[in-house]
Amino acid sequence: MERRCLIVDPSTMVRRVAARIIRELGLETLEAKTGQEALDLCSDRMPDAILMDWNLSDMQAAPFLHGLMETVERHNKARPTVIFCSGERSVPRIVEALKAGADEYIMKPFDSDIVRAKLVLAGLIEDTTECAAA
Repeated sequence: MERRCLIVDPSTMVRRVAARIIRELGLETLEAKTGQEALDLCSDRMPDAILMDWNLSDMQAAPFLHGLMETVERHNKARPTVIFCSGERSVPRIVEALKAGADEYIMKPFDSDIVRAKLVLAGLIEDTTECAAA
């Protein structure tokens, strides 16, 4: 069974770029523009990971994560890894995201190396980078 990543971002361009990166890493992608749309998708097809913008128009991180946990419990599914992303670089914001229940946090703009590293840390993909012999 192929692993799935839900990309939640109000920007079509960010969703496209993230989806391309994630597909290249071997995961199926789903996309949502809002938190509610993401929760609805989770009810139908629970992803293995969620890459989510911190600043959604319809809900903040804590309500989204609360809704996600309710959906996980209602459908008796495994909780997906949640990776928040934002252009904000403040340490308090990162701490807030992690306290709210995020598993990881990345800053925009991100690239394939950053996304790959976070998915490897989450155990969703294998580390295929080669280490140079010393």
